[in-house]
Amino acid sequence: MDKYVDIAIIGSGVVGSSIAYHLSESRQKEIIVIDKGFPLSGTSGSTQAWVWVHNKSPSWYGELSMYSAELYPFLEKKIGDVEYKRTGGIAPFFDEEDREKALKLAEKQAEVGIKVEVLNRNQVLEKEPVLSSKIAGATYSSIDGNVNPFRLVELYIKAAKKNDVKFSFYNPVIDIKKESGFFRITTKNEGTYTAEKIILAGGPWTKELGSFLGIDIPVKQVRGQILVTEPLAPLFRHTIAGMRQTDNGEVLIGYSKEEVGYDRRTTMEVIQDTAKMAVDYIPALANANLVRSFSGVRVIPEDGFPIVGEISNIKNAYLAVMHSGVTLSPLVGTLMAELLLEGETSIDLGRLSLDRFEKKSNGAVVQ
Repeated sequence: MDKYVDIAIIGSGVVGSSIAYHLSESRQKEIIVIDKGFPLSGTSGSTQAWVWVHNKSPSWYGELSMYSAELYPFLEKKIGDVEYKRTGGIAPFFDEEDREKALKLAEKQAEVGIKVEVLNRNQVLEKEPVLSSKIAGATYSSIDGNVNPFRLVELYIKAAKKNDVKFSFYNPVIDIKKESGFFRITTKNEGTYTAEKIILAGGPWTKELGSFLGIDIPVKQVRGQILVTEPLAPLFRHTIAGMRQTDNGEVLIGYSKEEVGYDRRTTMEVIQDTAKMAVDYIPALANANLVRSFSGVRVIPEDGFPIVGEISNIKNAYLAVMHSGVTLSPLVGTLMAELLLEGETSIDLGRLSLDRFEKKSNGAVVQ
C-alpha cells in the first residue's frame, strides 16, 4: 500500500533539511524527506561552509545572500548552536588594476545595503597581519562569516523531527509519476509514497530527479577540492576568500572548480595549486603540515544562480537547487515554506524561476 504524505522533499542536505524544518514549524502538514544516502554524505558535508555575501554579484544576488546571512542569529535561537561566526570577509587582490573592479563592486553592493570596503595594502595588513605583503589590497565586509555544516544540518533535522517530520535515508528514488493530481514516488527500499506536493532538493542529483518528471533542469556538477592543515595556533580571524580557520585550529583551503561529473577523487595537480595559493596569501602556511584532502561535488545552475520555486508546467512540483546552499539555506527554507503554505513569498522569486532558461533560449535576457 502506498504511504500518503502531504509534502515529499527529495534530498536531506542543507537545503532540503532547511525546507523541511521551516515547513514543519507550522505543524500543518505531514512531511517526509527522502534521501539516497545519509545527511552530510554529499555536498553539505564536503564544504568550507562560508556564509559569504560581499562579492556575490550582480547586486540582487548579493542582496539575497545578505538577507540569508542576517537570518542566522535568529535561526540559532530556534534550532541551537550551529557555530555561526560573523568573522568578516576579506577577498585579497594582488594587482593594482583590480582596484577599479573592487570600487565598482562596492558601489553596486551599496545600492542594496551591502557595505563593502576597498582596502589598500596597509589597511588589509592592519586587519590581518599574517597576509602577504605582496597583496595590493582587498575588498572587505563585516557581514561575511562561516558555520559548522555538520551541526547546521544535524540541528535542522533534529528540529524537524521534533515537529514530526519523517526521514527516509539510504533510500534512492527510482521513479516519480504524477497521477490523478498526486505524485507517486517509487523508492528502492521502502516502496511507494504518494504526495500532494513534491520538492526536488537533491543537489548534484537534481537533474536526474527532474528527468523522472520529464523536465530538463540546467545544472552541472562541479568538483571542489579542499586541503586541511594540522591544528595550528590562532593564525587569522577573518574568513578569507579561499580559506578559513576552524575552532580547533585546522585551516581549510580550497578554491578549485572542475567539471568532471560526480567524481570525488582528489588530484595532485589541484592539491599543489591550492597549496601554492594558500602560501601566496599567507606565507606562514608554508610551514604547516597537511593532514588530509577531500573533495565535494557542487551543483551549479548553468547561469550560476539559484533555481527556486514552483515548476510552472507541473502543479505542486517545486525546485530548490543552488550553489552556496550553506549561505542561502535559512532564506530558501523560509521562502519555500511561505510558498507551499501560503501560496506567496515575502521576496519575489521571479528571478529564480526555472522559466528563465526558457526565456533565454528564446532570445530574452533575464537581468
